Amino acid sequence: MIAWTIYITFAGAVVLLFFPGAIARWIALLTTVAALGLGLIEFGATPIASLARFTTIVRVAWVPALGMNYHLAIDGVSLTMVLITGISAVSTVLFSWDVEHRQNEFFFWLLLVVGGCYGVFLSADLFLLFVFYELVIVPKYFLIAIFGSTNKEYGAMKLTLYSFFGGMLVFVGILIAYVTAGSLDLNQLSQFQFSPQLQSWAFPVLFLGFAVLAGIWPLHTWAPTGHVAAPTAGSMLLAGIVMKLGSYAGLRVAMNVFPQGFQVWSKWIAVFAVVGIVYAAAVALRQRDLKFVIGYSSVSHMGFVLLGLATANVLGVSGAVLQMFSHGAIAALLFAVAGRMVYRRTHTRDLDMLAAMNLSHALPFAAFTFVIASAASMGIPGFSGFAAEITILIGAWKAYPLAVWITGAGMVLVAAFTLRALKQSFFGEVDSNVLVQEGRVALDPDWNEQQGITVAEKIGACLLMFTTLAIGLYPKLLLDRIMPAVEAMKFLK
Repeated sequence: MIAWTIYITFAGAVVLLFFPGAIARWIALLTTVAALGLGLIEFGATPIASLARFTTIVRVAWVPALGMNYHLAIDGVSLTMVLITGISAVSTVLFSWDVEHRQNEFFFWLLLVVGGCYGVFLSADLFLLFVFYELVIVPKYFLIAIFGSTNKEYGAMKLTLYSFFGGMLVFVGILIAYVTAGSLDLNQLSQFQFSPQLQSWAFPVLFLGFAVLAGIWPLHTWAPTGHVAAPTAGSMLLAGIVMKLGSYAGLRVAMNVFPQGFQVWSKWIAVFAVVGIVYAAAVALRQRDLKFVIGYSSVSHMGFVLLGLATANVLGVSGAVLQMFSHGAIAALLFAVAGRMVYRRTHTRDLDMLAAMNLSHALPFAAFTFVIASAASMGIPGFSGFAAEITILIGAWKAYPLAVWITGAGMVLVAAFTLRALKQSFFGEVDSNVLVQEGRVALDPDWNEQQGITVAEKIGACLLMFTTLAIGLYPKLLLDRIMPAVEAMKFLK
């Protein structure tokens, strides 16, 4: 049944092209809600024990001569990623409810990205995974280039070129695995004994190709630029789901297929991860554009995912998967507030200008939402960010104690730039030169947008806030499904 998340999403993308824009958004919403519903049903109905193995759900011959199959499978890790994809997709549509420019085309590209992500998380054939992986790039480009804002052509092209560079490395890694093992089945490849010499150079090629999309330092610069250039929906999808494709595929493919190569290079992954955490947090502290702050924040938080993967133990890797889920909800919420609630009504993301507006009075719901999102991003106990990061750090302490100490400095910087952004965005001192009415943003006769936060925006925000709170208060719900799947993988020390 979970395979229908892919079919429903792609079908919805095609169907909405034939209806007026007002109906197209309803089709997009119903499509994403239906896919999320299927994910929740699978989550509740599947016994935890059966999620310990990557179990086939669909297998059909595709190109028999080359051994390619339409092969989908699921375990606790992939089910977790399917869930966050569904949650992010529903909230993204809700935050795009008032899009007026080329609505059909907008929701068409949006659903293609979502459908491609479902495909990656469920693929058990290496070539099929690569097809879905590359499929996400094209609609990403059009979402940003057509519907974006700040330097949108540059941001879209930079993101696309980095993605294709990573894709080239991935394709080379796939060819190496296929030519050597004669199979594209991920379960078979994980059992095949590749020579240690081959693994030592094939692993970094394949992992780096995936890690580009995960925002690994120093190949991370596409991420903040892409986030800022993208429309709100694009930023939410990019940070919430698309960056997770790289880390998920690195875990599912590179680490599992070339486990000895991973053991050779795991220390270097940890080094790049820690540098990414601290560097991106330090750069975020110097930004004046709210979206750039959140963009670099995403790079820093993805560093925690890579650090968790590098630990090669059950706790660290399980924490990395939990962080993928957690950051998917938190980043989407942060970008929703910055791009939709604030920028749409103030027409600025400059922190100094926002500080003069004291938006906590004008937009109280947006202020409340940003406080929750900021608390979750800083890793305050009770939110999913804390549950994920503490699990990663415990795992990292067993493998790389020094990395934990250095990461602590990064966490201080994360708190610093988050509190700075929060204060200046919503709780700055009112400038008497800026005209503000109670319950409204700065007055401008040229603006005709709805001043209050819409019902659709409130529902989308509440969905994401509930997600980060629920997993923060009861992480066992996901960890019980993630950890057995991680324990079954070959690369563990």
